[in-house]
Formats: sequence, C-alpha cells, structure tokens
Amino acid sequence: MVDKYVYLFSEGDGSMRELLGGKGANLAEMVRMGMPVPQGFTVTTEACTRYYDDGKVIGDDILAQIEEYLTKIEAINHKAFGDPANPLLVSVRSGARASMPGMMDTILNLGLNDDVAAGMIAGNPDPAFERFVYDSYRRFIQMFSDVVMELSKKRFEEIIDELKEKKGVKDDIELDAADMKNLVALFKAFYKKEKGVDFPADPKVQLLEAVKAVFRSWDNPRANVYRRMNEIPYSWGTAVNVQPMVYGNLNNNSGTGVAFTRDPATGEKALFGEYLINAQGEDVVAGVRTPSKIAQLEQDMPEVYAQFVAIANKLENHYRDMQDMEFTIENKTLYMLQTRNGKRTAAAALRIAVDLVREGMITEDEAVSRVEPQQLDALLHPQFDAKALKASQPIGQGLAASPGAACGRVVFTAAEAKAWADNGEKVILVRLETSPDDIEGMAVAQGILTVRGGMTSHAAVVARGMGTCCVSGCGEITMHAANKYFNLGGKDYKEGDYISLDGSTGKIYGEAVPTVEASISGDFEVFMAWADARRTLKVRTNADNPRDTAQAVKFGAEGIGLCRTEHMFFEGERIKSMRKMIVAKDVEARKAALAELLPYQQGDFTAMYEALEGRPMTVRFLDPPLHEFLPQKEEEIAEIAGELGITAKELQEKVESLHEFNPMMGHRGCRLAVSYPEIAEMQTTAVINAALAVNAAHPDYNIVPEIMIPLVGEIKELKYVKDIVTKTADALIAASGKELHYKVGTMIEIPRAALLADEIAQEAEFFSFGTNDLTQMTFGFSRDDAGAFLDAYYNAKIYENDPFARLDQNGVGKLVQMAVENGRKTRPDIKLGICGEHGGDPSSVKFCHKIGLDYVSCSPFRVPIARLAAAQAAIAGKK
Repeated sequence: MVDKYVYLFSEGDGSMRELLGGKGANLAEMVRMGMPVPQGFTVTTEACTRYYDDGKVIGDDILAQIEEYLTKIEAINHKAFGDPANPLLVSVRSGARASMPGMMDTILNLGLNDDVAAGMIAGNPDPAFERFVYDSYRRFIQMFSDVVMELSKKRFEEIIDELKEKKGVKDDIELDAADMKNLVALFKAFYKKEKGVDFPADPKVQLLEAVKAVFRSWDNPRANVYRRMNEIPYSWGTAVNVQPMVYGNLNNNSGTGVAFTRDPATGEKALFGEYLINAQGEDVVAGVRTPSKIAQLEQDMPEVYAQFVAIANKLENHYRDMQDMEFTIENKTLYMLQTRNGKRTAAAALRIAVDLVREGMITEDEAVSRVEPQQLDALLHPQFDAKALKASQPIGQGLAASPGAACGRVVFTAAEAKAWADNGEKVILVRLETSPDDIEGMAVAQGILTVRGGMTSHAAVVARGMGTCCVSGCGEITMHAANKYFNLGGKDYKEGDYISLDGSTGKIYGEAVPTVEASISGDFEVFMAWADARRTLKVRTNADNPRDTAQAVKFGAEGIGLCRTEHMFFEGERIKSMRKMIVAKDVEARKAALAELLPYQQGDFTAMYEALEGRPMTVRFLDPPLHEFLPQKEEEIAEIAGELGITAKELQEKVESLHEFNPMMGHRGCRLAVSYPEIAEMQTTAVINAALAVNAAHPDYNIVPEIMIPLVGEIKELKYVKDIVTKTADALIAASGKELHYKVGTMIEIPRAALLADEIAQEAEFFSFGTNDLTQMTFGFSRDDAGAFLDAYYNAKIYENDPFARLDQNGVGKLVQMAVENGRKTRPDIKLGICGEHGGDPSSVKFCHKIGLDYVSCSPFRVPIARLAAAQAAIAGKK
C-alpha cells in the first residue's frame, strides 16, 4: 500500500494534528463543520520527516501526490494552475502541530507570472483591477524572494521607497497600475542580479520551491531555539498547507482581518479584533494603514458581520476555548482562513479558564490542564510595556536565566550598584560572571547581565531566588570593566548608559524600555486552589533568608527544601568571621571564629522558622569550597589581611593553598565536615537552638529540623558526619529539658551515591536530589562552561535541550529513579525530594510526580509554576 502524504482539507479532521499539523487539522475541522473555507490540501508532517531522512530531497512519490492533489483542487475550484484565462493562485503556509513563531512566513499569490497577470487583466480592463493584479504580483515576487530564496527583504523595501521618492508620493497606495507593473520589472531585475537566473515563471516550480522552503524552515535557527524553549521535539516536523487565494484587496467590498472570540490581553468575553478594507492579510499586521475595530464591520457590511459572529460563536463552542481567527472578505463573500486556540496573556489565560468553568463549558480539571505553567511568570515579575517593546530592537541575546523585565543604568561592580541605587538610580549590574561577593549589588539591581555562565550559574540561581531578572552567558559581549564599558553589536555601552533586559527571552536592548509592574488578580487564587486540590506532590522553596522565605510562603510554598547556609556568611561582619575561621592555624582559633558566626546563623534560622509558621525546613550544611570566601585580587588581599590581623603574604599563601584545579569536585560539602568537625558542630547548634526557641514560643508549630549533609558518596562518610550532628544535637536537647525530634539526611548529587542509595538509606532519613551537581557529574560537564559548546550540540541535534534547565530523564533521571526505588527498599518511610533548579521546570516536575517523590523545591518565584505543573501531572496520571 502506498503511503499517503497529501490530504484534501475534506479528508481530514481536528483529531489529526500529529499528521496534518495544527493549521491543517483546524482547516479540515472547519470544512467538516460546513464553514466557508477555500478548499485546499495539506502535505503532512511525515513528508517533512521523509524530506530530512532522504537528505533534504522531496521523494518522487510525494511529488506525484502533490501533483495529483493540485489537479483535485483545480477541479473543486473550477480554475487551473498557470492558466492565463482562468488561473488558480494559492497561498503556502507552514503548520506544525504546536504553534511555532519563527517558522516560515506565508507566501501569497503563488502561481502568478507575466502570462497569468496579462490574462487576468485582459478579462477585466478596469485600471483599478490592473493595479490589483500587479500589486499582487509584486507582493508575490517580494515574498518568494525573501522567504523561499532568502534575498534581502530590506532591499525590496528600498526599491519601493526609491520609486515613491521619484514619483513624489508618500504612501504605497498612491502608486498606480503603471508603477506596480514597473515594480514587478525592478524586482525581477534585482532577483536576476542576485541569483544569476530569471525569477521562476513556472507555477509548479514555484510551488515545489515553496514546499521545500517550509520544510527547511523547520530547521532554521529561530525555530530550533523556540523548540528548545518549549520542549517541541525535532522529530515532529511541519506540515504545509496549500490553499486557493481569496482576495481582500480586490475592491472596496473586500477586506481582511484577524479576530479573537475573547480579548487576548484581559480575557473579557467580547469579540476582539480588527480588519482592513481593500487589503491582503499582511497589511493588517504590517501597520502601513490603521485597521478598523471589528465592530465597525457591522456598519460596513452588516450581513457579513452577522455571519462572522455566528461562525466565531460556533468555533468557540466547538473547541471550548478562545479562538484566534483569520478571515478574508472577497466582494462581500466571507472566507475563513484559519482558527486556532488563541495566544493570550497570563492574566487572560486565568480569566478565560475560570470563566469557561463558570459557563459550564469545561471542567476544573480541563481548566487546570490548559494554562501553561511558565505563563504564571508574567503574573509574578515586571514585564515590558507591549507598545514600547514593539518599537525596540534587541542588540544581543543571552540565556533567559531568570524571568521578568528590567531597565536601568549600566554599572560594573557590586559596590557601584549599591552606590547608584542609594542615590535612587535603577541599575543593571553587568559582570563577566558573578560570585558570592557580588550579593549586595545583585540585591539592589533591577537586572543582572553576565558574559559567562549557564542556567545554573551563580548569577542565575541567586537571581531566581531573589525574583530578579537575569540574562546570563551573553558571549557576544566584549567586556572592558576596568574602563567601565562593554561592547555589544558593534556599539560601546558605558557606565550610566541605559539598557534593558528580558529575562524571559534572553534578549538585551540598548535603550530604556519602560516596564509595567506584575499584578495578581482574584482569578489567580481561584485557579491555584483548583490546582492545589489536585496535586499530590508537595512544593517547597529554596531560600536562605527570612525575606525569600516570607515571599515563598506568600506564593504557596509548603516549606523549605533547600536552605544554603553558605549564603548567610557573606554579609557585613559575618564574612570577616568566616575568613577568620578559614585562616585559623589551629582548632581553638577555628572554634573561636565559629563562635562569632553562631549567633548570626542561629538568628537567621530562628527568623526563617518564624516565617515558616511550622512548615518544614531542610538545612544544607556548608557546601562550597572555602576559597570562595577569600579575596582573589592583590589589592583586596592586602586590605583584608589587615582586617584579619595577619600579613598579606600569609593570606596570599592561604589563598594559594586552597587553590584547586577542579574545585567543584574538590574539598567541599561533607568533606569539609570530615576535615573540620567543628563546622558541623556549630551549624548543628544553630539549627537545634533555633528550633527549640521557636517551638517554645509557638508550641503548635512542632518544628522537626531536617539537617542535610551534602556531597556524600559513601555510607561511612555520611555516618562520620551524622555522628557529630547527633552527638551535638542530643546534648543540646537533653540540656534544654524539652522534647525535639530531628532528622538527618543527605543530598544525592554524586552518581556513586545514587548507585549505593540502598546502603546510604541505612543512615539517611531523607534524600534530596541535588540535580544541578548530579547533572554536572553524570554528563561530565562543568555547568559554568558548558554553554560555550552546547550550541554546537543543539545544532548537530545531539541534544535538544539544556540538561541544566530541563532534567535529562534518560540518564540523570534513571539514576534518580534507581535511588528512589533502592532507598525505599531499605527505608520504606524515607522522605524524597528534589532541590536542584529542575524543581521549578514543569517537565521535570511531571517526572518527579511520575517516579513518586514527596516534594519538589524551587526558587520562591517558581513556586506557583511548580504547583501548577504538579497538578497537571496528577491530572495526566489519572487519565
């Protein structure tokens, strides 16, 4: 049996998205519903896959089917392709099964050539019709040259501008039929000059080149980036829709427009859209003429308007969702060219979901499943003003490390950020890469931009925790921090210049783009209550201070899954005591320095337990290598040595002694506690004393501290540190005369620990999967350096996603699942969670639900996203 690669619209239906793509399936469904759709055909996604499998060639069998179906639509439409007396002209559009901005632009009026144009005009000698024909022809040459043959779109616009200047006119509509005919000749001459051959006159050659261009666009850089961001597999491919042209630019009884069944910005239940009289589809979005509101159509063409309203209502009721529709009116006859579930803002998404439930159109389960978890970001962070953004051009692109929009003046150090902010200025902190020393500047900045670092770099992790916009890893920047400027896109940006960052897309703008504050509506509370009622996975937060803790609780966090204690040591006097501890020459000096740190650490834990109001907190003991707390520059070493009461030479020697070739796999985590047990003693004292104090003040809280030993790879290692913890904790509890239960567990972040989880569970009362390090060590990538070469892997289709942003379920996920199963065999009541940055990624959250974790933990501003993703996983699991 011959494989079928082409379908008439009348042969398909809405259930065939995988084969026909979203656009093709919806056109087929509208035909099935008896709507006025110009009858065309769809070349399937399987044909696209074959095109790539066959070495970017369209197979003879597919070509034969395209030819056969072209004949069929000629018969249906009573027109012939390339016939000057009665020509069939078509549009060619791409259509993947998921909406894909950045795919190939539409080509209109395909099938035109000199003979067809002359034949059309011969049948209608009206000068206005002649202008219409040559206008359509020049548009086709321009679109085909740009979209299919990749010639400069800008050059075509310049040719039009040159002609207008010569004629002394301002607008395209002031050009007459002779001018349009002249443009056709000028465009063809430009094409021949650039390509060395004549513009293709054979309509069948035009069609096949357009189909190939749609298939090629599936693999263009824009499409690849969009697929990575939205988890769309490369293997899906795109379909091609070929549809007879209908003309909105035929005369003043014709027009074209776009409409939504509800307002896509607010969600209000009212027809929303606009149209243009005597225009083609591209004119509505091009902004050359000001469109009329859709309501005006009732005055212009009342019968057409009434028909359109009836169709819009029928489509929304059929799809049970807000529809985005494209239509054309040709001589007072309405044609529907597309319908799809409309893109909408986050606020509109929530309102529409809640309203559709109230209207009895969908269930609460369906409402919860329909809102994209990432969309909630827009409700929690500032966004750019839409009009201002439309008028701005990005100057560069980095990684979308922490969402939201930020606008401010460029500064290059944390100290400058603080000084400028103290003077009331909004700043963007631009760094080669950030370090824990920069925390004060990061806290006051509107946004953070780094040249190096990936999605789990210091800048990215800290910014997400603070809810601050961050674009990381923009390697195109040339930094001159010492001279207070950087270069991007061929232009210098100096200290004090305005730039703007979009942390949701990674785009950088070389100007001040105004932002609008985030706002949460009443629909948010209703919607999230539905989500919470459905999920079984708990959602905690990663927080290291009372401020972030309170923010996360406000967003619905059910506890802290990761408190990174090292972040508490960088402020003010604390860093000085920490450095004293590091340079101490003996245990007594080290203990004296730790005693200075104890009240700070205990005070933070107390404030965080207070903010949590009885919710649990997992405290990770000191994790990073000690060199991170010491100065690295010569002038800083001299200054800090004086503060510590030692010579600059002694401090320099200490810094050098702590140098490691691979510090992320060096003397850190539980290895520090094995070398310096007094660190674990101090931290245990701080946790237990804080819990005792808060329980005494609030007996109903019943706090059960969770102490987490990081970077364990061996059961004896864990037991050694656990013994220090339990000896210290038990003595404190006994001395208090109170009862306090506590748990000691570990972070599974080394592959060996995942493989030996059954043994480690003999000592660990809980596991928390640190998937940042587990990913790093499983892949053998440095998470801070991998960004430099991962693009080559994406382009070669070796990887489709950044494994630090989206959990690698095949490799790292297999280790996690193995550790879950083996840990539970040893200790059935073991508590299992994940606290890497993957805890806020929706696809990773769904994986965590599937393998039976108890909770996920993520940065405060990702808590609502994780709550929604967990609910969607539970609903999908039921099905």
